[in-house]
Amino acid sequence: MTIRVLIADDQEMVRTGFRMIVDSQPDMEVVGEAADGAGAVALARRLHPDVCLFDIRMPKMDGLEATRLVAGPDVADPPRVVIVTTFDMDEYVYGALRGGAVGFLLKDSGPALLVEAVRAAANGEALVSPSITVRLLAHLARPPAAPAPPREQPTERELEVIRLVARGRTNEEIAGELFVSLSTVKTHLGSVHRKLGARNRVEVAAWAWESGLMA
Repeated sequence: MTIRVLIADDQEMVRTGFRMIVDSQPDMEVVGEAADGAGAVALARRLHPDVCLFDIRMPKMDGLEATRLVAGPDVADPPRVVIVTTFDMDEYVYGALRGGAVGFLLKDSGPALLVEAVRAAANGEALVSPSITVRLLAHLARPPAAPAPPREQPTERELEVIRLVARGRTNEEIAGELFVSLSTVKTHLGSVHRKLGARNRVEVAAWAWESGLMA
């Protein structure tokens, strides 16, 4: 299956570079480009891409607001949004992930990490630039408000899975650490998403840190 990608950045050279990287992959294609946030939202709603690559600082509407509009909690069947920016300020990272983004990369991360982030997003995984992961987790450990209680209390095994997700483990790594099959991990994650009301791994990780599970 080909991963359909939308690029939004106000710099034409950046869009061109991202397009070359994405289109060079056999399993990806760029289906649209936008030079501002408002255009990105319009294209996302019209083209229904699998993954959106959004900059933060764009004319007309910034990437955080664009992310909220196309991938926020109230959006049905949203695309996966990865923020790719030169700005790694904590409020941007936190705001992007809270707004529905599943990844946050710095523009100097390199082509390999960009491709990895697109594939991870398409597979329902989350990827955050290694240089800001530790800061992000520290930020999540000091939330502005207590998290909403789960719809149903996770089991002890599900809590183990949640802890490993919050530490950035992949499904394969979780299966290895818990000595279970990959399909069992996916079953546990499906149950965790339902019980927490979480749509992706970032929201699961946020719940883990905000609820004190990682203390």
